[in-house]
Formats: sequence, structure tokens, C-alpha cells
Amino acid sequence: MPVHDVHVAVIYYSSTGTVAELARLIADAAEHAGADVRLRRAAELAPQTAIDANPAWAANAAATADIMEAAHEDVLWADAVIFGTPTRFGNVTSQLKQYLDTLGGLWQQGRLADKVYSGFTASATKHGGQESTLLALYHTVHHFGGILVTPGYTDPAKFTDGNPYGTSHVGGPDTPLDDDARTAARIQAERVVKFTKAIKHGLAHAS
Repeated sequence: MPVHDVHVAVIYYSSTGTVAELARLIADAAEHAGADVRLRRAAELAPQTAIDANPAWAANAAATADIMEAAHEDVLWADAVIFGTPTRFGNVTSQLKQYLDTLGGLWQQGRLADKVYSGFTASATKHGGQESTLLALYHTVHHFGGILVTPGYTDPAKFTDGNPYGTSHVGGPDTPLDDDARTAARIQAERVVKFTKAIKHGLAHAS
């Protein structure tokens, strides 16, 4: 099969930059694993006054302004979609959820089914809702008829970071991503690309 035989879309929302950094790591790792990658951000819904009142939020908005906003075409193009979101009361952010909700028409047409999906997250505190956020995100994947590929405990490093549901990090803009999070991002991206290739190749032979 060709080197770049699968398309991976990394679609995320980030306020102060942690999830944005994870998204870049996952996108880079997926590309290195042999995928064509699109990095996209969900549209901001918060008022500009709220963004300006938080220096880290304003800095991230400026730093990521060149990243295109996610569109429906990005999901249609993708063989695999990796969604990223901070935790909000143990749930998906309204910004990413709003994007997911706009996909209803494509879902009704069956155009979101049979793709690989996965997710990643971050929270400011330990036990801040990381697992529940990813599980909530994956509810949508089940409705899509998607194929969920999580990292599980498939690599010895996963027993260090301890999250089988997806890559996660504890900390805000003043807490840089540690080696555990960077390794987890690579493992997840490689696993998604591996199984997306296998599924796409298998479906092509089955049809």
C-alpha cells in the first residue's frame, strides 16, 4: 500500500493551549506513522471580552489563529478522526460539542459510519473529569457507527500515564506537557493509523 494511504483529521478545541499542543503532537505523530493529516480547531463560542480577560486564553487564540476552523468536509475527507477537548465539568466543551452537533445531517446520510475515531483531553486538576470527558465524547462515536480505537494498555508506557481511554494531561498553561503525555500522544496516533490502515485495506478487499 502507498506510504500515505490514510487520511487523519485531528479536530480539537483549546482555550489556554494545552489541548492545542497535544493536538499538534498527535498530528505530527500520525503523519510520521504514514498518514495524510489535517489539523483543525473548533470555532470559538466565547465572547472576546472573556478571552481578553485571560492572558493565556488570548495568547493561545493568537498563536492558533492560522489553524483552519473545522468544517464538515474535514470529517468526510478523513478515514480517522481524533477529537480533542479540555474537560468541562467532566464533559466535552461546548465549542467541540457544537461542531459535533452540526454533523447531524451527515450522520443521517450514514456518511460518518465506518470511520475510526479516538479522543484526547486535559484538565487543570487530577481526577478533574478526564475519563468521563472521553467516555462522553465516545457516546457520539457510537451514534455515528464509528470504530473506536483507544490506546488501552497496549504499550508498557500506558501503565505510567494510566489512561486507557485516550491521551490526557493534568495542568494548565503554566504546566508544560511532560514526557508521559508526549509518549501517550505518539502511542495513540500510531495505533489509530495502524488500525485505520488495516480497516481501510480490509474493507477494500471485502467490497
